[in-house]
This record gives sequence, structure tokens and C-alpha cells, in this order.
Amino acid sequence: MLMHREGYKIIIVTLLILAGLNIAVMSFLGDIHIVSRIVLAISLVFFILILQFFRNPARNTILNENHVIAPADGTVVVIEEVEEPEYFKDKRKQVSIFMSPINVHVNRNPISGTVKYAKYHPGKYLVAWHPKSSTENERTTVVIANSRAEVLFRQIAGALAKRIVYYVKEGDQVQQGGEMGFIKFGSRIDLYLPLTATIHVTLQQKAKGGETVVATLA
Repeated sequence: MLMHREGYKIIIVTLLILAGLNIAVMSFLGDIHIVSRIVLAISLVFFILILQFFRNPARNTILNENHVIAPADGTVVVIEEVEEPEYFKDKRKQVSIFMSPINVHVNRNPISGTVKYAKYHPGKYLVAWHPKSSTENERTTVVIANSRAEVLFRQIAGALAKRIVYYVKEGDQVQQGGEMGFIKFGSRIDLYLPLTATIHVTLQQKAKGGETVVATLA
């Protein structure tokens, strides 16, 4: 299982802390004591959860300039027409994907093209499904443009996710399905698409980052 580079430090620190805790407990109580075994079992489960959170599985992205693919794994929680106030300042189709702590948290480019806009916003840490999380939470806004359209997507921190990482900057040429960032410990991504786009996902559908076709551009 491949690990994402954002997890290397946390994995090593967690391993050292858990190893030290278990050595201390076993030294005091003995390695066959019931408490020592319980602590060991809990430590193993916790470490496995950390490992699965930072997993980075390979994805087979089929490049298609007409398609907008899911930028993250998770559940589709919003499909609606809204006013996008930061960049477009007009109406767009919004599709939001909620990432739980058990999802893969690698974020991917929904289309290929040029990064026209990339901005980080510090903010609050409301739960990711809160109506104001899109405008008040810590977040980044990225716009990618190609010959078909401009697509905006927004990484949004949640109550647990307090570390957004993004790797793109304005002027970069990016490829559909390529890594653009990572959000640690659960959150959501909002996509803003042209009104002419045809949406292919449904509410509560499970999306797979880099593979699920969210929409077709007109």
C-alpha cells in the first residue's frame, strides 16, 4: 500500500509514540498482563487507521477534455445551482463531495488545462456540511481553464481537517487526474461548473477521485 508524502512525518511520530507507550506499559506490568495486551491491540488498530488515512492508491484516469472528473473520494452531498461570489461572480452548477476520515484524501485536478487562479483563505473550522463552510472555513480556491471551459474547485477544511495542502500555482499546466493537493483528516471539495454542463452524479453517490465522471462540458 503506497503512502502519501503528507503522511510520512505523522506516521513516524505516531509509531514512535505508540512504541514508547507499549514499552513503558510492558516494562511496568509485563508483556502478558491483560492491560498490556489491550494497550497493544488499541495501538495496532490506531496505527492501521493512520496508515489507511494516508494511503495513496493508483488511479486510472481516462483523459477526456469533455469530462469533469471527481477531484476526491467521498459522497456527493450537494448538487444545485448557486451564485459563485469569489471568481465567476455569477451562477454556476455546484457539486460538493464530502470526504470522511476513512476516504482517500488525495485531491486531483478535475480537468486538464492552465491554472488561472489559486488562492488560500484562512478561516474557521465549522463542520464540513455547514452551509457557511464554503465561505467561512479555511479553504483554497483553484480555477483551471482549457478550450472547453473554466472549472473552479474549492478545498474546504472541516472540524477535524485543519491542514490544507495544495501544490498548484497560477500559470501551471496541469493534467486531469494529477495530484493537486491533500486535506488531512476529513473535509469536502466544491466544484463549480458552467450552467451548460450535464451532471452525471446523484446525491449520496460514492465518487472515486480521478475516475468518476462528475459532468460533461457542453
